[in-house]
Amino acid sequence: MTKTSKNFDFVDLFAGIGGMRLAFEAVGGQCVLTCEIDEAALTTYQANFNPKHPHTYVRDIKDAKKLPKHDVLVAGFPCQPYSIAGLRKGLKDARGQVFLEIIRILKSSKPQAFLLENVKGMRSHDGGRTFEYMREQLESCGYYIQDETLNSAVHANVPQNRERVFVVGFRDKEMAKNFKFPEPIRLTKTIKSFISRSVTDNRYFYDSRFDCFADIKKVVTSPDTVYQWRRKYVRENKSNVCPALTANMGSGGHNVPLIRVDTKIRKLTPRECAKFQGFPSNFVLPEISDSKLYHQFGNSVTVPLIERIAAAMTEVM
Repeated sequence: MTKTSKNFDFVDLFAGIGGMRLAFEAVGGQCVLTCEIDEAALTTYQANFNPKHPHTYVRDIKDAKKLPKHDVLVAGFPCQPYSIAGLRKGLKDARGQVFLEIIRILKSSKPQAFLLENVKGMRSHDGGRTFEYMREQLESCGYYIQDETLNSAVHANVPQNRERVFVVGFRDKEMAKNFKFPEPIRLTKTIKSFISRSVTDNRYFYDSRFDCFADIKKVVTSPDTVYQWRRKYVRENKSNVCPALTANMGSGGHNVPLIRVDTKIRKLTPRECAKFQGFPSNFVLPEISDSKLYHQFGNSVTVPLIERIAAAMTEVM
């Protein structure tokens, strides 16, 4: 990641483990406030960010009444209300209501720009009416809006098939007009380059101890593919990239990413999941359960993709 000379302050809402922050700091930003309600996620976040400048932590976004002065607001707000993996209740879901908290903050703080991220299902929810309502609310705050669906494998040179909707807003009309989302780039990185051959911990391997092993063994045959165990069957991803990592991949045998290394079959480790999200190799994984780490990386963002968007934003600011 290349630092730029651009300096600006930003707030990191629904911060998770800090993927957005890594990206915006890489282009010259300084985080002045972090909002994250999940205790385990905050443990990982604070293990990696030790601010040397004034910094505020807020647990609940409803408590974010008076924010430090900031130029940019970033928020990867809860996706479950819009995800095909959830019940898709949209704004009727209590988690969907947090969008209105973002609106409240934009109206009161009036940052120069913002970036919002969510699953691509947000665009099509309720026949597109939910997304149209969101756009209207954002525009009512005085922002000019652009939105796009981007894929980590297509736009970030990270071999993960992860499509997400991004909404960028600027208070200045010319900035919004000049802003361009990142163009597709060639995918040169392969699955193999993200896989460790030195994993020996038995908890990651599948064998005859598991009732499902016979079914898994029949399908998981290629060393160049990341498969998904979906409770009752294995899904093969034939696009030569990792399927989208999900928050529930570490629990209940659902969406578990599987690989074949030599003659053995195992699931991705949390560190490998971090790599497939573009986190740096020195990103600290604290001493918490693997299930929590899987949940965190499944919920996070692909850092190099966010960095490309952040760089495009700073170019017009």
